[in-house]
Amino acid sequence: MGDNETKARVLVVDDEGAVWQLLGETLGRNGIEWRGCSSAEEGLGWLEKESFDAIISDLKMPGMTGLGFLAEAQKRHPHVAFVMATGEDDIRVAVEAMKHGSDDYLVKPFHLDSAVVSVRRAIRKKSMERELETYRKHLEEMVEQRTRQLQVAMKRIENAYDDTLEALGAALDLRDTETAGHSRRVSLYCLEIARAMGCTSEQLKTIARGSYLHDIGKIGIPDSILLKQGKLSPEEMTVMQTHVRIGYELLSRIPFLASASEIVLAHQERYDGAGYPQGLLGEEIPLGARVFAIADTLDAMTSDRPYRQALPFKTAREEVIRESGKQFDPDVVRVFLSFPEQTWENIRREVARARGRVNHAPPGAEQAFIREMQVN
Repeated sequence: MGDNETKARVLVVDDEGAVWQLLGETLGRNGIEWRGCSSAEEGLGWLEKESFDAIISDLKMPGMTGLGFLAEAQKRHPHVAFVMATGEDDIRVAVEAMKHGSDDYLVKPFHLDSAVVSVRRAIRKKSMERELETYRKHLEEMVEQRTRQLQVAMKRIENAYDDTLEALGAALDLRDTETAGHSRRVSLYCLEIARAMGCTSEQLKTIARGSYLHDIGKIGIPDSILLKQGKLSPEEMTVMQTHVRIGYELLSRIPFLASASEIVLAHQERYDGAGYPQGLLGEEIPLGARVFAIADTLDAMTSDRPYRQALPFKTAREEVIRESGKQFDPDVVRVFLSFPEQTWENIRREVARARGRVNHAPPGAEQAFIREMQVN
């Protein structure tokens, strides 16, 4: 028996004073402090005034019964051990009391040494429960702390992703000044269509990243071809077409861009199988690439080019309708046509404003734009 147990304090409640006096004296001789009283109501009063480690209560008492006392004591002082005392004929009731929270029970007439053992056992049991509860709370706090740390780490990873996208986008901007605005617009066009098609959050992230970086492979194309003003020769066109595989090889090595690289590889495929580099047909083409095909055509036709001025959205819409089933997936076309032209015009204006802000903003503004564009 440790020091903490010898200093335990027990409240003994029995409507027969001689009983609680005898039991109390036995507890005292065994190094346990005690206080006795004759009713549950009086016992509740003492519990409010003093601290106890355990209660021994008679089951049958005038006024509040032992079961009622147990319920109130549990509600007000849940960490105090409770031992129910009962006659031999009420053992079933005592067992029922244990089901409702009593830690042990005693049978009258008392075997006094057994009563001391029972009290100590109940106190030890309650102490273990408190330790377990403390440990559980500590674990919850640790889990909460680790969760917060994980969230911070994930945020840092997301920021690292954004840094990667920014670096890749900046590398492409150095090669082709038209690509930055085009890539942003196409990404946002794709997201509008993909959301309307019910794509998941992960699919939207993949489509946003793949469409934003679709031309990243052009960093591997010689300037003499990439920046050529006139029509490309067949040989030059063959070289230009390699940008899809260059982009795919570049992004597929980056784990968080691996799924997006599939869009980069397939972004020049056609629904009728006449595209490149694999000649994929219909739904063999990744959904993101099928969505991209329409968004890319929309932006290409409604943007200024060295050889012509931007065409109206109405003209681009008519071209998409004309190429449905050939260049474009008819299902994606139907979703695209459900949007008013104002949707695309609003996106174009917003990207123009964002580019203006980025061009005159401190480092990191491009990264902020990418975060706005992506799906959380």
